[in-house]
Amino acid sequence: MVRRLAAHGVVALVLLMLIAAVVLPALTSAQIPEIVPKECQGDQAATACGLCQLGQLAQNVLNAGIYIAVFLSALLFAWAGWNYITAGGDSGKAGEARKVFWNVGVGLVIILGAWLIVDLIIKVLVDQSKIFGPWNKIC
Repeated sequence: MVRRLAAHGVVALVLLMLIAAVVLPALTSAQIPEIVPKECQGDQAATACGLCQLGQLAQNVLNAGIYIAVFLSALLFAWAGWNYITAGGDSGKAGEARKVFWNVGVGLVIILGAWLIVDLIIKVLVDQSKIFGPWNKIC
């Protein structure tokens, strides 16, 4: 009986955290920045949108992807941590949780490393004298 009440308490806590995760950002107006540059929106998009705005669009898509990857990684780390804590001495469940930790960590390093490599390649191709700083500000 006590175990069942504890399980219901955990479920209620998880639901409360999910509701807070959905509602609180909306209350604080937290959001991912716009993907399409301002120059490429509206009636004048055909004449005002150029090569630099294409670079800005690519940077915005990459940034949004990084935001989403970090958010999902945090959720997966929390899920793996919960599985590890609730393994209760079961080495199989604990091993699976460690495997999730490892896979998420490696995936996050690969995603961030790929972003750095693409950033460096674009900086070198656009202007070799400006290796430091964001490449989309070179235009």
